[in-house]
Amino acid sequence: MVEARKKAFVTGHPIKHSRSPKIHGHWLAQHGIDGSYEAIDVAPQDFAEFIAALQANGFRGGNVTIPHKEAAFALAQRRDQAAEEIGAVNTLWFEDGVLWGGNTDGHGFAANLDDCAPGWANTGPAVVLGAGGASRAVIQALKQRGFSDIRIVNRTLARAQELRDRFGAGVSAHGTAATNELLADAGLLVNTTALGMVGNEGLAADPALLPDHAIVTDLVYVPLETPLLAAARARGLKTVDGLGMLLNQAVPGFEHWFGVRPQVTAELRALIVADLVPKP
Repeated sequence: MVEARKKAFVTGHPIKHSRSPKIHGHWLAQHGIDGSYEAIDVAPQDFAEFIAALQANGFRGGNVTIPHKEAAFALAQRRDQAAEEIGAVNTLWFEDGVLWGGNTDGHGFAANLDDCAPGWANTGPAVVLGAGGASRAVIQALKQRGFSDIRIVNRTLARAQELRDRFGAGVSAHGTAATNELLADAGLLVNTTALGMVGNEGLAADPALLPDHAIVTDLVYVPLETPLLAAARARGLKTVDGLGMLLNQAVPGFEHWFGVRPQVTAELRALIVADLVPKP
């Protein structure tokens, strides 16, 4: 009996600009797997119906992005620890007919720093700019790696306080007016805001105020070098762009659906970097 083709997906609204099909398509070809990974645009009102029909449509699981991560959390029958801590699901898979939901964003964040800045978890206090969904994943990863002083900075203090209350001991909440003071002894600066994206150029914080040993990372990857990273590099600090997080967060899902744990390689990175360059 011929085994059914292995199918996975990424869904969001909108979804056409997702790089995930290119990432997973590369791995499918590399490992010679008879499988597919497609981008499917699903409106919020249709999401529950889409999830209910996954097995009937032959899917082994898939990725979930904005605006469906919290809905996926609610619809998953079982959830991994990271999803529970973050309160959102970005990866779905079936085990013995049960729909599991996981969150691999924190894994992607930490793995990117492991690759590009070994020893990053021993640098001292961390300052996290922003208090959205990406910030949750970063804080979860930082706590898992043993950070005991995590400072969330957000324009709306109440949102930072919500995350402080969610993650508990070792996490503090601050308004943007406190940013400069908080940087003075920080070993890690993480930008999770949209500041620095193409069309939203700006500096989320001043790296000149950081100690010499500090590492600066930005979750934005279009452009690869944001104004924050450029300023940090000019200051002589170690910098890590956000593309590696995107690549590394994809690894666990591929393993769930296709049975092989893929590697994030220079070849894959170059493939995606080429795709980030605006077409004429």
